[in-house]
Amino acid sequence: MEEEAPSERGRFRDRADAGRVLAERLAHYAGRDDVLVLGLPRGGVPVAAEMAQALGALLDVILVRKLGLPGQEELAMGAIASGGARVLNEELVAALGLPEALIDQVAAREEEELRRREVLYRGDRPPPDVTGKTVILVDDGLATGSSMRAAVAALRRREPARIVVAVPAAPVSSCEQLRPEVEELVCVRTPQPFYAVGIWYENFNQTTDDEVRELLERAAARAGFSERRSDG
Repeated sequence: MEEEAPSERGRFRDRADAGRVLAERLAHYAGRDDVLVLGLPRGGVPVAAEMAQALGALLDVILVRKLGLPGQEELAMGAIASGGARVLNEELVAALGLPEALIDQVAAREEEELRRREVLYRGDRPPPDVTGKTVILVDDGLATGSSMRAAVAALRRREPARIVVAVPAAPVSSCEQLRPEVEELVCVRTPQPFYAVGIWYENFNQTTDDEVRELLERAAARAGFSERRSDG
């Protein structure tokens, strides 16, 4: 029997719409000063921005880069995150007999890109202090989940009180693999067959670096305004 493509029903209008849906699922975190929302650039940041605004939480980013197989970059050998965390797709690495030197070479290149984006997105602002806080990690969807697992591993080293992962759409298998690694996991839609993340959006235009930076600057301005009001 031929598989049908997803219908219009069940799709998110865009990343902002997905963020609002996630915020409804996580409404129990609204108005708390110990909650921080971290988006995975680039596509996860518009989702996270909408969530953070709805929950009244601070917004920032956690930098993650996929380790693409040379020549087939969409095939993820694993992922790295700021702080040196690395997660590998062990099954793929073993099946293809990928040498460690190749993985290290790709990782070194992606680490340079991580540092570039850190400066581009955050400027001279330091990374947020997550110690003892509830951190909600957000992306626009999961495929293999390797990028999110790298983000979780990097974040765990910084000793948050609780890690929550929130994504609009993901395969059941990726959700189940990630679930034991976090305190709470919200996957709004887990369609089978999954196809790809972008097919579950009506508008899945690429998010640019400028858009990420603008969303972070707006969030920082809102946070500064709130602090001034509370001090006054």
